[in-house]
Amino acid sequence: MTTSADTAPARRVPRPRADALRNRERIVTAAREMFVEFGPQVPYDEVARRAGVGNATLYRNFPERPDLVREVVLSLMARVTEVAERAAEEEADTFAALRRFTHAAAEERIGALCPMLDGAFDKDHPDLIAERDRLEEVVQALVDRAQRAGRLRSDVGVGDLMVAVSQLTRPLPGTACGAGWDQFVHRHLQLFLDGLEAPARSELPGTAVTLEDLRRDSCPS
Repeated sequence: MTTSADTAPARRVPRPRADALRNRERIVTAAREMFVEFGPQVPYDEVARRAGVGNATLYRNFPERPDLVREVVLSLMARVTEVAERAAEEEADTFAALRRFTHAAAEERIGALCPMLDGAFDKDHPDLIAERDRLEEVVQALVDRAQRAGRLRSDVGVGDLMVAVSQLTRPLPGTACGAGWDQFVHRHLQLFLDGLEAPARSELPGTAVTLEDLRRDSCPS
């Protein structure tokens, strides 16, 4: 015997409207820019103003600050993963792919990620873990390909690369973050990349830094 519950049609979950999705994307973009410039404690009303939405829209999408910080971190990792994937697909030279990824990651201000990860939000959220694993897999593949091809010195690891990008994309205390800073970052990243090419010109102290090493130790400050 069937009951009304057995025969009742399943309720459809309404899809977000296009304008609601656009507002959410604008909020995340504005927050990412402002977090990079001023840190993750920037006032909510300033984020709403830059995004061109009302405070109510911002709070409806992200009721608590950790919700917004997590979404910004997810967005940043996704964007960096995408540039790594494009570099791998479009560059025949494995070291050129690594170089392209490194400079593109700098453009995304990936160095702003570490301060945000020090915030009070769930760092073990399934979405964060999944996006982190995706990013790490793609970047590890870039490094492995360059080393197999003999283009990248064998005594470095992904962690060495990510530490350098993170450190060099953070402004020095008392300096501005304008176009001049961008030139500084790319200039010094290129110097670093020149030191990664094989054959190596010197012996590095210590051992190659892995992603596990970075997770075991906190982000470098």
